[in-house]
Amino acid sequence: MTWVNQPIYFVDFEGSRTSGILEFGVAEVVGGKVTSTRTRLCRAMGSIRPEDVAVHGLEAAALAGEPPFADEWEYFAGLRERGPLAAHYAGVENGLLKSVWPYPRNSPDFARPGESVIEWGPWVDSARLYAQFYPQFDSGRLETLVAVSGLQPELDALAQEHCPPERRRYHAALYDALAGALLLASLAREPRLAELTVMQLLAFSTLDGDKRDALQQRKLF
Repeated sequence: MTWVNQPIYFVDFEGSRTSGILEFGVAEVVGGKVTSTRTRLCRAMGSIRPEDVAVHGLEAAALAGEPPFADEWEYFAGLRERGPLAAHYAGVENGLLKSVWPYPRNSPDFARPGESVIEWGPWVDSARLYAQFYPQFDSGRLETLVAVSGLQPELDALAQEHCPPERRRYHAALYDALAGALLLASLAREPRLAELTVMQLLAFSTLDGDKRDALQQRKLF
């Protein structure tokens, strides 16, 4: 199966290991389009540093009445069963997710069709994909890639439709998830990239040559 026909769930979290996940955003990508989204705020599980508030704008007092992120187990475990997860620099999201639930349920291994695995990954990583497919871009920052790819107007239109009014900006979870989802979806507009299989897309999502070879050769790593 080509990756374009496989639902992929682009994830972004705001928060840290100390504070816990304070906000999540998920954008589903299939057929080269964003097809659905979900987001909400989450109660802090620890202290939030002032310097982090300055970035994401989320204060503990405003989150006190929200359910904790841990209540979303069924939702995230279900996503992992239906398709691979994606993120921009996916190591951050993977680490935060594992800090809450070290493992999902037994889920399809989308890198090896017909097999299963109890892991949140391997992840589709838009930062790694763009670093390899578009090495002429000087920066891998999310907002820079969106701008140089000409996707900012499309992102702002999607944000108007899907994001809460006060969270239509970078460093808001769904806005960032939509930004990454658009970067991923735009790859489907290039025929050579649209023809990649899910396994190949996952392989290109790592800069580690050994891991990439292992994925492509269908070996465990």
